Amino acid sequence: MSEGTRSFLRNYSSILWLMGGIAAGTIAGLWLGPDTGLLKPIGDIFINLLFMAVIPLVFFAISSAVAAVEGSSRLGRLFAVMLLVFTGTALVAAVFTLLGVYVFPVHQVVGKAGDIPVHGEVTDLGTQLTQLFTVSEFYELLSRKSMLPLIIFSLLTGFAARQAGDKGVAFRQFLLSGNEVMKQLLTYIMKLAPVGLGAYFAYQVGTVGPQLFGTYARSLGLYYVLGLLYYLIFFTLYAFIARGKEGVRLYWKNNLVPSLTAVGTCSSVASIPANLEAAARMKIPAAVRNIVVPLGATLHKEGSSISSMIKIAVVFAMFNKPLSGVDTLALALGISVVVSMVEGGIPNGGYIGELLVMSVYQFPPEALPAVMIIGTLVDPMATLLNVTGDTASAMLVGRFMRLKPEEVEAAA
Repeated sequence: MSEGTRSFLRNYSSILWLMGGIAAGTIAGLWLGPDTGLLKPIGDIFINLLFMAVIPLVFFAISSAVAAVEGSSRLGRLFAVMLLVFTGTALVAAVFTLLGVYVFPVHQVVGKAGDIPVHGEVTDLGTQLTQLFTVSEFYELLSRKSMLPLIIFSLLTGFAARQAGDKGVAFRQFLLSGNEVMKQLLTYIMKLAPVGLGAYFAYQVGTVGPQLFGTYARSLGLYYVLGLLYYLIFFTLYAFIARGKEGVRLYWKNNLVPSLTAVGTCSSVASIPANLEAAARMKIPAAVRNIVVPLGATLHKEGSSISSMIKIAVVFAMFNKPLSGVDTLALALGISVVVSMVEGGIPNGGYIGELLVMSVYQFPPEALPAVMIIGTLVDPMATLLNVTGDTASAMLVGRFMRLKPEEVEAAA
């Protein structure tokens, strides 16, 4: 076996195993039909393990990342500009995808309108926002239905730990250690994904039927088309905004290696060295690229923002719920942006975003396997957008910071 083949199998082993589990589940579902209900408990166990791990995982990932940030006032301004660029580009990606969903809707319905539990409507906007972003008791943060309040609490805890100075050293170390432990726990759980999702997929095929494939095919096709358009059009636009025609030339001249690395490794973190080298060739100031590119690998995920919006549309279609209304659409855009910034520091972090979607919109657990499968199949394109979007964003940060390469290279 050649080195290239071994490298491919190593980088894509988790996807190949998962696709193998899904294929086996499909065959079992077609063969067993309604009797696939016997396999459903296997899928339920896997989903419940994810639910058990998600709360501490999100808390430690976010709070430890914030607590570890240090720097001067100039660095603080750079961070502010960087976060604005990250948020803005993720929002643009989400809006672009939402428009694409409306132009090419996911019409296939896989379920019944009565599948979504009915909850009492809250007409008071203030009460609705309060319940969305906060909880009245600490123990309520331990529920997966309180993901947004948990994220806010984690951010505040991280800021408090950072501001505590020397007295907070032990607590910051606890957060960092906890983050490593929870990442390892998720790694163990995800080893069960081929079996767990395969069993759930068998149950869906056996009970819903072949129409299930229409939703997956349509959503995957839509994602790859929108992703390719975003890759070619919007990154060109960002480079032009940053440095005009020269920026476009430098960006595409040096973007091939990071693009191939992203697709080859399917990892944003593994692509950091190639991205840093490309950023230098793009003449992005060292003081910018050395901060924006590494942090972008965890905090900036335009591909994830696009996939999050696709998943929301798919789940709404699956349960015959219209994706319309100002509040629903605004929340969908907000979720896509939050997911794009939260999931990067977590292995298989897209699943955390899917849990957030279910929590906010109050979908039943049966919705999770479908969006997890979609998230896995779009991973190569998502990684490509996530990685190459970091250098485009770094160019924008340098532009808004009004820094020139020769002014900061020596100080970097």
